[in-house]
Amino acid sequence: MTMQAASTEIMSRTAAIIDEMKGLEGPLLPILHSIQEEFGHVPKDALPVLADGLNLSRAEVHGVVSFYHDFRAHPAGRHVLKLCQAEACQSMGSEAVAAKVKQLLGIDFHETTRDGSVTLEPVYCLGLCACSPSAMLDGEVIGRLDDEKIEEIVAEVRS
Repeated sequence: MTMQAASTEIMSRTAAIIDEMKGLEGPLLPILHSIQEEFGHVPKDALPVLADGLNLSRAEVHGVVSFYHDFRAHPAGRHVLKLCQAEACQSMGSEAVAAKVKQLLGIDFHETTRDGSVTLEPVYCLGLCACSPSAMLDGEVIGRLDDEKIEEIVAEVRS
């Protein structure tokens, strides 16, 4: 598929999502979530279509997309590993956990491994403060991270 055809497809699918959801109260966030679900990220080509479809400025749409950390500008890896960096987890060693995961994967936060297997993201509270340090792998929460669990997680996302 050429770049032009891909862009046209993105704009067409985005317009269909907008038409389906624009009647919702405060439709911007639900539409953005649907776009990300559809494409795995929020493509740049979708933003002007979204602004026009909801009668918003491009700056307003960009502001919302850039404000909320869950919206991605690029596709994530096959797995998404979120490491809690909130105060309770920090007090229980989340910085050491993050350092070990980064070292094992060879990436930093907001990066994806070269093979596309995993994207590493920080998150600020998963609600597992009593089980610190914690993480979320593909939507499943994991508490009481230690070296053994870290190695298991890395092995799982690499397989």
